[in-house]
Amino acid sequence: LRNYMMKREIFYKIYWKFQSRIAPKLKYSQYIYEEVLKDNCQFNYVWLDLGCGHQLFSPWRYEQEKDLVKGSKAIIGLDYDFYSLTKHRTIENKVRADISNLPFAEDSFDLITSNMVFEHINRPEVQLREIYRILKPGGKLIFHTPNVLSYATLMARLVPERIKNKLVFLLQGRKDEDVFPAFYKINSKSKIEKLGKQAGFRIKKIMMVCSSAQFIIIPPIVFLELLWIRLLMTKRMKWLRTNIIAILEKE
Repeated sequence: LRNYMMKREIFYKIYWKFQSRIAPKLKYSQYIYEEVLKDNCQFNYVWLDLGCGHQLFSPWRYEQEKDLVKGSKAIIGLDYDFYSLTKHRTIENKVRADISNLPFAEDSFDLITSNMVFEHINRPEVQLREIYRILKPGGKLIFHTPNVLSYATLMARLVPERIKNKLVFLLQGRKDEDVFPAFYKINSKSKIEKLGKQAGFRIKKIMMVCSSAQFIIIPPIVFLELLWIRLLMTKRMKWLRTNIIAILEKE
C-alpha cells in the first residue's frame, strides 16, 4: 500500500504539470460545489445534507467544511448507509433514512444539499416531491452530480460490474464500501428541468462544469484526456462536461 501511495504521488505531480499547460483554468468540480454552497449558505439556515456519507467536501477540505457547518443555525446529515454515518466527523446530528420517505415535517429546512448522490437515486419523481415537501417556501435544493452525457459517465456505465470496484480503487482510491449502484435517472439538464418542475420547483440555475481528469495514474492516457477536457471547456461543448451543479428553489 505504501508503494502504491508513493507511485500515486509521482503520477499526481506529472498530472499537475500536464494540466498547467493544457488546461490551466480547469478546476476540480468539488471546489466549485463548495463555492456555490458558501454563496448560498446563511448564518441562520436550518440545513439538511442528503446522502451525507463521510463528509460534505473532499477529505482535505476538512477545516473549510467545519467552518461552513459551524455557520449554520442547525445541520442534519442523512444517509441510508449506517457505516457511512458512523464515520462522519463534522455533522453531529445524523439520521439513517431513505430519501423516498424523509422523516421530517413539512417546511422544515431552509437549505437541502447533496454531493454526488443524485446519480444513485432510483425514483427521482418521488424523492424530489419529498424534498420539496420538507423545504420551507423560498428554500433551496443544491446538488452536485455527474452528467450522464459525459465521457466519464459513459465509460463507467460500460465497465462490467465484476471489475468496477477494482477500477474505482485504482483510479480514485475508493474502497468497496464506498461504491454504490448508480442509476442516472436525473443526470442531464433536461431531466433536472423536467422532473424539478413536475415536483413544483423553480429552476434557479443549472451549471455544467468540468472536473479533474480520471486517468491521473496513467500519464499517456491522462494527456489525451486533458486535451478532451480542454475542448469541453469551450462554450460549444458545455453540454458534454463531466458534472452538473443544480440550484432549485421552492416557490
